[in-house]
Amino acid sequence: MTENTQQQTATTPELPTQYAPAEVEGKLYERWVERGYFEADAKSEKPAYTVVIPPPNVTGSLHMGHAFEHTLIDALTRRKRMQGFETLWQPGMDHAGIATQNVVERELAKEGKSRHDLGREAFVERVWQWKAESGGQIQGQMRRLGEGVAWNRDRFTMDEGLSRAVQTVFKRMYDEGLIYRAERIINWCPRCLTAISDIEVDYQDDEGELVSLKYGEGDETLIVATTRAETMLGDTAVAVHPDDERYAHLIGKRIKLPLTDRSIPVVADTHVDPEFGTGAVKVTPAHDPNDFAIGQRHGLESIEVLNERGIITVHGPFEGLDRFEARSAIVAALRAEGRIVAEKRPYTHSVGHCSRCRTTLEPRVSLQWWVKVAPLAQAAGDAVRDGRVAIHPADMTQRYYDWVDNMHDWCISRQLWWGHRIPVWHGPNGEMVAVGPDEQPPSGDGWSQDPDVLDTWFSSGLWPFSTLGWPEQTPDLAKFYSTDVLVTGYDLMFFWVARMMMFGLYTMDGQPPFRTVAFHGMVRDEFGKKMSKSAGNTVNPLDWMDAYGSDAVRFTLARGANPGTDVPIGEDWVQASRNFANKIWNATRFALMNGATVEGELPAPEQLTAVDRWILSRLNKTVAEVDAHYDDYQFAKLSDALYHFAWDEVFDWYVELSKTTYFAGGEQAKVSARVLGEVLDVTLRLLHPVMPFVTEELWTTLTGRESVVVTRWPADSGFRDEAAEREIELVQRVVTEVRRFRSDQGLQPGQKVPAQLEVTGTPLAPHEPAIRQLLRLQPAGDGFQATATLPVAGASVALDLSGAIDVAAERKRLAKDLAAAEKEKAQAEAKLGNEAFLAKAPEPVVGKIRARLSAAESDITRISGQLETLPQM
Repeated sequence: MTENTQQQTATTPELPTQYAPAEVEGKLYERWVERGYFEADAKSEKPAYTVVIPPPNVTGSLHMGHAFEHTLIDALTRRKRMQGFETLWQPGMDHAGIATQNVVERELAKEGKSRHDLGREAFVERVWQWKAESGGQIQGQMRRLGEGVAWNRDRFTMDEGLSRAVQTVFKRMYDEGLIYRAERIINWCPRCLTAISDIEVDYQDDEGELVSLKYGEGDETLIVATTRAETMLGDTAVAVHPDDERYAHLIGKRIKLPLTDRSIPVVADTHVDPEFGTGAVKVTPAHDPNDFAIGQRHGLESIEVLNERGIITVHGPFEGLDRFEARSAIVAALRAEGRIVAEKRPYTHSVGHCSRCRTTLEPRVSLQWWVKVAPLAQAAGDAVRDGRVAIHPADMTQRYYDWVDNMHDWCISRQLWWGHRIPVWHGPNGEMVAVGPDEQPPSGDGWSQDPDVLDTWFSSGLWPFSTLGWPEQTPDLAKFYSTDVLVTGYDLMFFWVARMMMFGLYTMDGQPPFRTVAFHGMVRDEFGKKMSKSAGNTVNPLDWMDAYGSDAVRFTLARGANPGTDVPIGEDWVQASRNFANKIWNATRFALMNGATVEGELPAPEQLTAVDRWILSRLNKTVAEVDAHYDDYQFAKLSDALYHFAWDEVFDWYVELSKTTYFAGGEQAKVSARVLGEVLDVTLRLLHPVMPFVTEELWTTLTGRESVVVTRWPADSGFRDEAAEREIELVQRVVTEVRRFRSDQGLQPGQKVPAQLEVTGTPLAPHEPAIRQLLRLQPAGDGFQATATLPVAGASVALDLSGAIDVAAERKRLAKDLAAAEKEKAQAEAKLGNEAFLAKAPEPVVGKIRARLSAAESDITRISGQLETLPQM
């Protein structure tokens, strides 16, 4: 297990008395980058390990979700690098079409201008200027977190190479009929003035109104209900179910549409639920996806009554009104005509909002570009079904299938200026030509490029291979594709994961973009609530890094990372992780001051004390446990295992049990110092992927070697000593039980008392000096009189407490506590024995009473035991 591949200096410098993260982290990170530790070489003969970063938006800054996800990826890649893999963590940023355009348009608005004042070319140049000056601040923040990404390979979804990949894929899919242009209902944002895809719609419950309207007259009357009365101006039919006898006489007839001079047909369609409402629905094909489908089936006209800004466009008194103003005006007009049958307000219903600007979306018929997803989605599902891609945790797999097996065609065009412009040229006679990256576009009168840009997720869907040089067959592509694991939030399963699966399998001849998808949950506040600005519970991870150090933030996040589940985080937990970093620091200082070393071979087992053999056995088990958890993406479990091994077993037990050996000096002290050096060496290496800064500073000081970043990952040597483990467990039982007794008796931790230990002939005998030291037990001198005797672990510990506590006062205190516990028990038993109470009380109330009874009985047993151990007066 000893690492001897790097040169150790002759002397080991001393550590400062306190760990100051701000004085350590920045210089260490720059040293790592300067030395090229995070770079990856395609020519290396080492096996490859590749992870791509989920590219943050160029407009973004480091939030807690980034810090969480990046910590997990960094831990994986740091470990693999130490295991001898040619490790590539590919960095980069997404151009974030809508978000970035919005940012720059807001900047222009401050100058009293719009993008139309500049024109398309000048506006795009302005966005590039903004990116150069203000974009990408998150990359500096990623360095603060300690992320080991290959900065020399940094990519941007609109750089020249990635743009070439986008154009190549589009051309190929267009030529094969997988990309087409069609007029359909889309989600339209009247604020961003663009289409957005279904998965970019955020649904929330809004308070509106449900209005029931009367269409037609007399026997030819139909009642329909709507939450969007303004759209009735675009109705082109009323639909009923073909088997609904109530309306059989109306099917095929025409009825007058109120407020207009039009009449509309009554059509029969199985989409209508005859049991819901009146069983009749208004049909507005231009402004509702279900109505659009009905209109397609029945050849109905599609009348647009709202423009791209949500303004009424039809002639009449409502023209020029905003959609919400028009809603009220139209309801008033209908009421005046006696057409309102019922009104319900407020009426809470689910409404789609733009995920970028929160504006209420408007379904709208529009001519857009689409991807025919059926064959691509089939391939994406098959790759998981046949085992080429594993989803972790496994219970996320069905959710993935539910999405890819039922995916609708994807609207990929956006009415923006910032983004990858669709590489299609339109001719004067309706011609359309898709142009590849090495092709000349058609020219001449009447030819122009399509004005739309591609959905941001189109280019980010190519990320695992476009960042490696595709469409060129580069050495990087051959070495590092497929990537090994994608670590991402379950909320991106539909946005990003499915897109990458479809594009990767389509473009790379069936090779998936990654072999494993490891889903994690969302970071929430300490009470489990979603973090949001409106709730006021968001946390800037940089603030916590400033206060407690990056390692503390990273360790807290990793320790909460159970696969696929959300992660609560609070400042108290970060403080606890800071304390852990300080504990590691102080324990290493103690070790160095007592001669801990990594020099030379580890002594043979027969030269070791039982304490030494115990800690080495536990060390190897911990290595094996941590490895197993890493391979299963169980970050919380591996972090917890490391925390308890380092703090409890190494620092609290091994160091304390070994102090008598160190202080005695001699050869055995040297042996134990070598063991302590070994344990710290391996423990720091195990902790390094999650806590890189403090471990680097301590490990290089302890070993005198270059860097823990590029040293070997610890291996389980196979050494086990179950006998030593059982022996030390007995010691721990004695110390723990006596400490508990001392605490129960009100003794201070450092207070010394005379004691006799009867351990002769037991495995505890060699440890009597250490036990006395840990328990602050003085030798039993002349006149010793045992006032309490504790049998534990096959031994006996007799204590003389006569000079340590006021026995009379302690008996009085305990008697008072015992009386209170007995009273609590009696009250609980009385309630639980009352049948009338049990019949009426809710189960949670009864459960609380039972819990009170159990706690009281436990207190009575404990206090009675304490009284028995006190001397008789």
